Amino acid sequence: MGCGMLGERFDRAVTYARRAHGGQLRKGTTIPYIAHPLAVASLVLDHGGDEDQAIAALLHDVVEDCAPFDDGVPHAQAIQREFGKRVAGIVLACTDGSRESKVEERAQQTFEARREQWYARKRAYLAHLDQADRDALLVSACDKLHNARAIRADVARTGDAVFARFNAGRDGTLWYYRQLANRFAELGSPVAGELDREVGEIERLTAR
Repeated sequence: MGCGMLGERFDRAVTYARRAHGGQLRKGTTIPYIAHPLAVASLVLDHGGDEDQAIAALLHDVVEDCAPFDDGVPHAQAIQREFGKRVAGIVLACTDGSRESKVEERAQQTFEARREQWYARKRAYLAHLDQADRDALLVSACDKLHNARAIRADVARTGDAVFARFNAGRDGTLWYYRQLANRFAELGSPVAGELDREVGEIERLTAR
């Protein structure tokens, strides 16, 4: 596949992602959130993705994590208007919940209720991957690979304390990433081998 040269649309997508994520930080860190979509876009390009897929990688978390801009237009609509139907479709396929649903999840009164809602959301996303097209599967797998690399590095540095930042804790996070690695392998993702190795290393580190 391959994208060739990146153009002005890619530049606009970088600006869009930077504005949308604003002052957000990576969970439990002081790292600007924009570092994640930039890294995912790089992985997409490394694995043969084209410009539309790289743009979708830059924007893949905007719908579920970011408030609309001042014009009030929902991000899903704005992305389709600015970058086209294919990009918008990939972004939506990589979205496992709306911003509002995540706020509702965090507002649950008990840990058990929050955990159960989280598991339901993740099971739905895993099932959804079976129907996702190859465009979206590449972006999704690269997203999960970058997250797994970050978790592995943090576990190596600080141990199991890193899992306190995740809604489902250690066991839920390990379960989800093992399920993701297995599912992407079954679907023949070109990223599956790298993801499996990262998840295996997380499992090894947490078993010590």
